[in-house]
Amino acid sequence: MKSSRVRYAVVGLGHIAQVAVLPAFEHATENSELTALISSDPDKLHELSERYGVKNCFSYDEYETALRSNTFDAVYIALPNDMHKKYAIAAANAGIHVLCEKPMATLKDDCKQMIAAAKSNNVKLMVAYRLHFERTNMRTVEALELGKIGIPKLFNSSFTLQVREENIRTQREHGGGPLYDIGIYCINAARYVFQEEPIELVALATSGTDFRF
Repeated sequence: MKSSRVRYAVVGLGHIAQVAVLPAFEHATENSELTALISSDPDKLHELSERYGVKNCFSYDEYETALRSNTFDAVYIALPNDMHKKYAIAAANAGIHVLCEKPMATLKDDCKQMIAAAKSNNVKLMVAYRLHFERTNMRTVEALELGKIGIPKLFNSSFTLQVREENIRTQREHGGGPLYDIGIYCINAARYVFQEEPIELVALATSGTDFRF
């Protein structure tokens, strides 16, 4: 009988992979298995393969080889935002399912190409945006649908985070910036509450003497 566990390769071993993705496999043993690591950093590959007992390790240059290695069924893409499209489409074309960190990509057309590649190769494509599965959010939507709080009129949300200047989140060429990184949570929360899409957008910026901003 074929195992029901999905074998994953984690592509990209940066902060989000190390603090969230890799440790999470220990809590998903019924349906998921970490079987491969892919990174351009040989030190990370050695250290993390030892820590998590993963034998199959590949560099980015070996990505096509990895996709044909039959060592995983799906990839978890934890790369910089501007690299999502390339690695997702390559996986889909190889018949490998894709679970991609948010944002899905940095451009709408890139997202559409990723979706088309998944459809044409009959593979799953999903964005690793977890909040629409969390109980609090699901109950909120349910309460709204049942009319328990009336018709929503106003929604206010804020989400802030301080990062070091060299952090990938601050690098525009790699799809950095507050909207893709954490603004998505506020936007999607509003979409869930109103069950509608935005029709207008206003952006504001401030500046001051505090070096953190």
